[in-house]
Amino acid sequence: MPRTVWSGAISFGLVTVPVDVVNATEDHSIRFHQYHLHDMSRVRVRKYCEVENREVANEEIGKGYELTRTQVVPLSDEDLRDLPLPTAKAIEIEAFVPLESVDPIRIGEGYYLRPAGQVALKAYKLLVKALSRSAKVAVAKYAWSGRERLGLLRVRDDVIVLHAMHWPDEIRDPAELLPPPVEVGDDEIEGALALMDTMTRDDLDGEEFQDRYTEAVAQVIEAKRERREPPAAAGAGAGSGRVVDLMAALQESVAKARASRGEDARVSELPKRKAAAGGKPAAGRSTGRKADGEPAEKPAAKGGAAKRTAKKAAGRKPPRSA
Repeated sequence: MPRTVWSGAISFGLVTVPVDVVNATEDHSIRFHQYHLHDMSRVRVRKYCEVENREVANEEIGKGYELTRTQVVPLSDEDLRDLPLPTAKAIEIEAFVPLESVDPIRIGEGYYLRPAGQVALKAYKLLVKALSRSAKVAVAKYAWSGRERLGLLRVRDDVIVLHAMHWPDEIRDPAELLPPPVEVGDDEIEGALALMDTMTRDDLDGEEFQDRYTEAVAQVIEAKRERREPPAAAGAGAGSGRVVDLMAALQESVAKARASRGEDARVSELPKRKAAAGGKPAAGRSTGRKADGEPAEKPAAKGGAAKRTAKKAAGRKPPRSA
């Protein structure tokens, strides 16, 4: 049973749902200590008092805010726990929004919220059912670890999940990272979309999504313990970072992706986008269907070109949604 990291309540209007918060994730990384390489003795970080010139124990250490170099305001855990703030003891739901409206870069670590006792069961189930039926997520405020945070509440297998969120001013503007302007052709875009179609799947449960780094570190440790050579590094073959022929690289990538899935790896030529009327390239991928799912009307064909275009678009496999 995971350890409770916080106890409080979800505040949903006038409805209160007592909950316990537990970690939703586990860290299986291999941990290392620091050692003095000369004699392999353990190197430790000690907490030292500069005034008394001695090491101090954890129970002698508390928090403080430095006003000046000589003036520090001490703050206890009780001071921070009893803040005059509604979110200090509750997860206050502020709004409900579609999940698609939340930028994934703002979503952080996740926690499971379980009902705290028998009295919370009905209110907890009510919120689970309401969130599931509405297809929306709740945005809430809460205060942990010395700061007020923004959170997202959603349902996963009938359990409420709280995701920590970044405040808007914590997200850096990516404008300074924009690359210089460069032209990308429609045929190259279609080639990339064809590769995406080939790599599309319905889940993330395959062995390629397992932690191979931790397994490799464990193999190195075992080899060192047995005083033998560690396993040879896999020949991944890092690229030079410069693509000579982009279309050739896309075709080869599609072939490899098909081969890895047991499909025919032969690729004759990646599809190229047809120009729309007036000589302008089409704005999106043609699927031969209207936005509402009805078949699109075929334009009058001149020389059979329009008919071939509609047939080609209708035969293309659309990407599966995540």
